[in-house]
Amino acid sequence: MSSEKRKDKAKKRVVQVEASGQAHIQATFNNIVISMTNSTGQVITWSSAGKMGFKGSKKNTPYAAQMAAQDCASRAFELGLRKVEVFVKGPGSGRESAIRTIQSAGIEISTIKDVTPLPHNGCRPPKKRRV
Repeated sequence: MSSEKRKDKAKKRVVQVEASGQAHIQATFNNIVISMTNSTGQVITWSSAGKMGFKGSKKNTPYAAQMAAQDCASRAFELGLRKVEVFVKGPGSGRESAIRTIQSAGIEISTIKDVTPLPHNGCRPPKKRRV
């Protein structure tokens, strides 16, 4: 009986893949996460520098971003994604290389938008680092 409940819970959601969609690139100081979504925002495929096997400070390099973008874009291309709008968030170093790699994987980029959240003088910043 308990195995039947588990099967019901683990039912995988089927995502509708269209020819056009969105690419969300989140580039932090520590990692980069790339998600390909359909036009409604459901994730088709995703990848990150950590998922590609990079550890520590190597995760925030442009090369790691390139590898993650290549993995994500090729899988999305196989599923039928052909045209994307790119949304870039964060201050990381691999932003441009990830966009270039998505384009070289055969996916056409229609627009590039920076959606980095900017505070209107919100929280108090942390105290200055002493090294």
